[in-house]
Amino acid sequence: MRVVGVIPARYKSSRFPGKPLIRLNGVPMIIRVVRIVEKALGKENTYVATDDNQIKDLVESYGYNAIMTSESCLTGTDRVYDFSKKIDADIYINIQGDEPLLNYLDILKIVNVKKDHFECVINGMCDISEDENPDNVNIPKVLVNKSNTLIYMSRLAIPGSKSPAIAKDRVFKKQVCIYGFNKIELAAFGRTEQKAVYENFEDIEILRFFDLNIPIKMVETSGSSYAVDVIEDVKKVEEELLKLEGKK
Repeated sequence: MRVVGVIPARYKSSRFPGKPLIRLNGVPMIIRVVRIVEKALGKENTYVATDDNQIKDLVESYGYNAIMTSESCLTGTDRVYDFSKKIDADIYINIQGDEPLLNYLDILKIVNVKKDHFECVINGMCDISEDENPDNVNIPKVLVNKSNTLIYMSRLAIPGSKSPAIAKDRVFKKQVCIYGFNKIELAAFGRTEQKAVYENFEDIEILRFFDLNIPIKMVETSGSSYAVDVIEDVKKVEEELLKLEGKK
C-alpha cells in the first residue's frame, strides 16, 4: 500500500501572499514542512503540489519533489485531487504548508488510523492551548461525538452555551491540518468543482464531505501545532521553533 504526503502550496494567498516562501529563522516555511513530512514518509513519498514556479523552483533546489497543479483549484484538497491524477497512491496525506511545528509522529498516526478506517476521511485535532483565543476566526474549532466522528467545524467558538456557569467549563478543540484520503474520496471531492454551502460560509474545506455523505473521523494529535495564518503569527512561530531547536 503506497502512502504519499502532499503539501499543497500556492503563492497568491489573499491573507498572506507568498506565505510558503516566508523564511522562519532563515529557512523557507515550505521547506520546514517538507522536512517534517520526509521524516514521516520518506523523501521519495514527499511532494509539494503547487501552481507557482517560484515555489516549485525553491522546493527542487532543496532536492525535493514538486508537481505543478492547476491555478483554478478552489482549496488545498482540490489541489491534492489534481495531484492524485498525476501521482498514483492508495492513501494521500494532505499536510498544510503553514504548520512548521507539526510533529512527524502525528502524520504517522493519521496514516495508521486511515489504514484502519479506510472508508473515512481522517483529520487531526487537539486542545486549544491557554495562549490561544477560541474567538480567533483563524482557528477552526471542532465538535465530535463520543466515537470522534466529526459533528461540525466552525470558525466560531463552539460549543456554545446560553449559561455562563456552563460556558466557563467548555473545552475547545481545534483542527490540526493533517488529512488522510483515499483516491475515491478525493475524486468525489474534486469533481464537485464548487464549494458546499457551509464550506463556503466557514471557509473550511473539509465540510464539503458532509454533502458527499463521507464520514470524517477526527484523531487526537500531540498538540504541538501552531499555524502561520497571518504575518503576525511569524514571530510567535519563530520563537517556538527556537525553543524546539534548543531542546535538540
